[in-house]
Amino acid sequence: MTRVCLVGDADVNLRYELVSRETARDALATYDLREPFVNTVALETISLGSAVSLCNDLNWYLVRFVEEVLVLEPSVSEEEWLSRKLARAVRDKEVTPEESGRYLKVFGVEETEEGRKLVEPMYVTRTGPELPEYDLRDVEETVRVRVTEAEFGA
Repeated sequence: MTRVCLVGDADVNLRYELVSRETARDALATYDLREPFVNTVALETISLGSAVSLCNDLNWYLVRFVEEVLVLEPSVSEEEWLSRKLARAVRDKEVTPEESGRYLKVFGVEETEEGRKLVEPMYVTRTGPELPEYDLRDVEETVRVRVTEAEFGA
């Protein structure tokens, strides 16, 4: 199963924005929606292709209410997410899974009163088996997201 996690912009309640609109609500109706981090909506799809298609269907809402789209595809990595652009590139065979792991955006995960929250990303380049430690905040956990070279340089 491929997982999708939509991370809402700081100034919106993402779940409300998605389920209060008929088109988005209809697109999400068959999924079990979860909130693994504060202001996120996560779900499981059957494949990378269906995850990318769902994001395409929701694009109008993603542009307006979502800060990050994360896709976890087990055939690429069991623990590193893909950005939406990289997920599309892997699906379209523009990038192989083996080539996808060089550029990363690493989020810290903070425990807050509201729950677990993704904080300040740190950009790192993989040059060997070890990654630099997340050092922007004192956190117990991180979320690694593989990104395209263009996203890394932006």
